[in-house]
Amino acid sequence: MFGLELHPDKTRRIEFGRFAEENRTRRGEGKPETFDFLGFTHISGKNNLGRFAIRRKTIGKRMRGKLRRIKAELHKRMHDPLSQTGQWLKSIVQGHFNYYAVPGNTASLSLFRHRLLVHWWHSVRRRSQKHPIPWTRMLDLAMRWLPTPHVLHPYPDARFAATHSR
Repeated sequence: MFGLELHPDKTRRIEFGRFAEENRTRRGEGKPETFDFLGFTHISGKNNLGRFAIRRKTIGKRMRGKLRRIKAELHKRMHDPLSQTGQWLKSIVQGHFNYYAVPGNTASLSLFRHRLLVHWWHSVRRRSQKHPIPWTRMLDLAMRWLPTPHVLHPYPDARFAATHSR
């Protein structure tokens, strides 16, 4: 009807799920493959109780691209007041966290926030040849303007805990 086709290089079947690790070790193969979908790398792993769990983390390529664009924009906004740049960065970081703050992804969120802060620090340090801003001052600015990473989306057991009156 629509003439849609699957791209042969981008579409393939992988073994993923609860029994993928057992099946692959029985056959002498390595760990289960990962796949990228909706901005996350999906990993077949285990929780701290040793049970199967799907781990999701931000795709590295996406995060590097976002940081590259922020760095270029910071270069343009180099001489803006720190409060104005801080408000802009706050909205950027909060938007990033709103999408990527899923259970198990806080390490990627912390890394994103830290690298963004380093880019902001380098941008501020290039504003003047005298009195470079110390890192401790940047940490104070980060506490003031940049949100700290924490899980915003519910865990799967809370998300699927629906009760029905039957």
